[in-house]
Amino acid sequence: MPKQEMIAMILAGGQGSRLGVLTEYIAKPAVPYGSKYRIIDFALSNCTNSGIETVGVLTQYSPLELNSYIGNGYSWDLDRNLGGLSILPPYQSMAGSDWYKGTANAIYQNIQFIDNHDPDYVLILSGDHIYKQDYRKMLRAHIKAEADATIAVREVPWDEASRFGIMNADEEGRITEFEEKPAEPKSNLASMGVYIFSWKTLRRHLIEDELDLDSSNDFGQNIIPAMLNEGLKLLAYTFSGYWKDVGTIFSLWESNMDLLDRPQEINLQDALWRIYCRNILQPSHYIGIDASIIDSVLTDGVEIYGTAKHSVISSGAVIEEGAEVIDSILMPGAVVKKGSKIDKCIVGIDTVIGENVQAGHSVQDGREDFISEKFCSDGITVFGSGLTIADNVKIAGNSMLFPNEEGQTSDVVLESTVLGII
Repeated sequence: MPKQEMIAMILAGGQGSRLGVLTEYIAKPAVPYGSKYRIIDFALSNCTNSGIETVGVLTQYSPLELNSYIGNGYSWDLDRNLGGLSILPPYQSMAGSDWYKGTANAIYQNIQFIDNHDPDYVLILSGDHIYKQDYRKMLRAHIKAEADATIAVREVPWDEASRFGIMNADEEGRITEFEEKPAEPKSNLASMGVYIFSWKTLRRHLIEDELDLDSSNDFGQNIIPAMLNEGLKLLAYTFSGYWKDVGTIFSLWESNMDLLDRPQEINLQDALWRIYCRNILQPSHYIGIDASIIDSVLTDGVEIYGTAKHSVISSGAVIEEGAEVIDSILMPGAVVKKGSKIDKCIVGIDTVIGENVQAGHSVQDGREDFISEKFCSDGITVFGSGLTIADNVKIAGNSMLFPNEEGQTSDVVLESTVLGII
């Protein structure tokens, strides 16, 4: 196989447990975003736009939906005879399979795949962030600095720095220390989970880390500190564009709302840096004669007969006559029936909200038996996928609706179906 300067490895096996019911059946990178996309579209599109021709996608948790969505990479121009896109599940051998034990172990299990392409550099990415980045610029900085590793960082507010892995760097950008979620951060340069490594150096460290029985096999906890302890040159590459880790209910909702409130920052209309996606062909959207649409994003297959205000409406979603959808996200196939009002809600794939339902931030005297302080905040209410919600119910904000642990329904959740491939 021809030698390549750099290949990309996308870590896409995470469950995304902080998203609760939204990742009950699918991995976080496959969660719908922004009316027509999935979260992983951003990492894949960045690779395509950066001229990277070989991409490995490492999957693990509930991979069926993600694998089906990615397919052979055609939608991202990665269906190639040489290189292209490869889906890489945990390694299988005669002795059986071994789950990925950590981010570093996931790359370690695919050393042979990387060696087959003989790259000088390897780009490691998370598959669950929303951002647009030209990795070619980062690679040029890596080569110019003669670095062993380059880590993309961005400045975060000081009061949020303790939530991130923080890089302390000198005036020339050389990383001197890495702290994972420090109580008293010395810097506000947060790691974005985007790494470029010189392959020979990374390969050696992956093997050494695998031999360490006490290691958690993680880049942030093990590989990066080991390289720093060895005195290798690690460069902090500052990124100033839009970037969002959508790992919580609030951050997922907020990032969708950013498409309406801060559209110039992420700019999905940019023809020079398109975000590609795989869309099932849908008929044109339909807007009814009495419909009202204000400051909203929608795509093909949507039917609106009621009101959508400051909301993100995905393919195949329906808002019936007299229904109001405010500050909310409707995922593909979601239906809000007549007379219902949802405010600051996320409605999962193929979920049907019954007639005259009130749910979310503005509801007074709503039912509180679904309130979930573990997952929900700021008044956001989440409906899991494949649910049918009863008519005439009032549901308080900060709720998360799903069947109980035995899969049984209730007077609110009338039906729950196992999702098919979207």
